[in-house]
Amino acid sequence: MTDTKIIIVTGASSGIGEAVAERLAADGHHVIAGARRKDRLEQLAGRVTGQGGSIEVHALDVTDRASVAALVDAAVAAHGRVDVIVNNAGVMPLSRLDALLVDQWDQMIDVNVRGLLNGIAATLPHFQRQGAGHFITVASIGAHEVVPTGAVYCATKYAAWAITEGLRLELDPSIRVTTISPGVVESELAQTITDTTAAEAMRGYRADAIPPAAIARAIAYAIGEPADVDVNEMVIRPTRQR
Repeated sequence: MTDTKIIIVTGASSGIGEAVAERLAADGHHVIAGARRKDRLEQLAGRVTGQGGSIEVHALDVTDRASVAALVDAAVAAHGRVDVIVNNAGVMPLSRLDALLVDQWDQMIDVNVRGLLNGIAATLPHFQRQGAGHFITVASIGAHEVVPTGAVYCATKYAAWAITEGLRLELDPSIRVTTISPGVVESELAQTITDTTAAEAMRGYRADAIPPAAIARAIAYAIGEPADVDVNEMVIRPTRQR
């Protein structure tokens, strides 16, 4: 691999994904940003290119396995390789279990778990062929603790943590694997909460949120370490969050 890496970032239209794309492009990497909201991606691309960065954007639904595979294959065809995939796309429609918002449970499982698996399935054969690569999973502090209204969300993020740790243990050491577990971060995730109890709890919970740039810095650090250093996991949260 070269100093300039080819990096795919999913869920890049807002929040952590958007900040990661901007930071990595500013660091001199070529970013391939994917998300469902192409209009927001175009705005991101305008800012990045205006600052001299290198980026391309693609409409992407991570729950569509064929779409994810097509994006990764196209990146390899165009650039000869993919060096890093940041599996960041996620949703967080919190609710109490007795609210029985089953469709929202399914959505979290589809995006937060199947979306991650689709990214791994699409990228792993290329990393193995290259003999190098870096998987980065954006999980959550919810992978380590459960809060009321967060049972299903935390379960999906624990699954993301477990899948990523299993990947690390199974793969050849030439392929690096990193899990990022953010605490409360300023983002649009809470806008998907329709349950009034969960929404009210989240308003107070987010009072101490840190900017997504803090998570982007952590990811940039993991990527920037030498090839013989694997940053396995980082938990990044506000100092006031317990």
